[in-house]
Amino acid sequence: MRILDRYILKSILNIFFLCLFSFFFLYIIADLFAHLDVILEHKISPEVIKIYYLTFLPAIFIQVSPFACLLATIYTFAKLNHDNEIIAMRSSGLSIFQITKTAIIFGFIVSIFVFWINDKIAPDYRQQNAKIKEQMENDSLKKSKPRDLQVLKNLTIYGSRNRLFYVNKFDPAKKTMEGIIILEHDVKQNIIKKIVANKGEFKDNLWKFYQSITYIFDENGQLKSDPQFLEEETMTFTETPEEFINQKQSTDFMSLAQIEDYIWRLSKSGATTVIRNLKVDYYQRFTLPLTSLIIILIGIPFSFKMRRKATGMSSFGIALVVGFIYYVLTAISIALGKAGILMPFLAVSISHIIMLLLSIYMIGNLP
Repeated sequence: MRILDRYILKSILNIFFLCLFSFFFLYIIADLFAHLDVILEHKISPEVIKIYYLTFLPAIFIQVSPFACLLATIYTFAKLNHDNEIIAMRSSGLSIFQITKTAIIFGFIVSIFVFWINDKIAPDYRQQNAKIKEQMENDSLKKSKPRDLQVLKNLTIYGSRNRLFYVNKFDPAKKTMEGIIILEHDVKQNIIKKIVANKGEFKDNLWKFYQSITYIFDENGQLKSDPQFLEEETMTFTETPEEFINQKQSTDFMSLAQIEDYIWRLSKSGATTVIRNLKVDYYQRFTLPLTSLIIILIGIPFSFKMRRKATGMSSFGIALVVGFIYYVLTAISIALGKAGILMPFLAVSISHIIMLLLSIYMIGNLP
């Protein structure tokens, strides 16, 4: 590695980790004060608090690493520009890419690291964190009024006997379900039974389904007999409404392989909305880590314009605005994807493509 590359990398690493630890500290302090009354009232042990915040770290890192990359890039190259070192480098024949390649490679490495953490570490840590937080909140709610149970939409869970439940609308308070599809699989994950019902109601520890149709399939996926329609049918499922709430699936707690398997299991259920949302979350796992790399490319042209203090402040502000627009554009495109307006892969990619092209254009127009 050239002396110049080591010099730039050292500055980027120093600012990156300084920003990272600052964000960790601020986030933990803010959250600690938010839960301080619960911690003191229930005398939660320091060990539990330590585990609670340690399990927070991967999620915080995923969220703040792009912003830390942006600040490290802007500070490093703005300082070089302010000290006329960029001019000296360009005068010696170095191109923009040769000057900035260390930052670009760093952004690529951070993106790979974010991808690995988000797939291998963050799901389990989020689940542990959610369990600890739920225990803390449940303890604090025992002496207060019970919370209203919210109506859940597009609920999908795994049940006993290799059953997959898809419910369009589930009301825990009334213990009712609407728009029900149940798929039962064999050991080879072939669908052997499908139940479609208009409504379900939990009474006397049993589920009663209304306007239900039952399909029985052979191992080749062919109907073994005519579908059976019943106006009212009592089911022998062991799942209770409480278990439906506790077992609801969230992609935040799943790895890529688990999400892919989940989509495959749902592919023949007709649950198009759930499948579409899962595909958006699945593809986002691949595109989200690219934010660190792309935001470095965005910061480069602005940092090269920072020579005077006034210009530097304005360029820094513009860079932050562009970064904010990046996040807003990403949020809007994902919302459009989950609404079915954009294809899932396009929904998670379009903001990154736009910002990548914009950054390349701005870098190409640098003097």
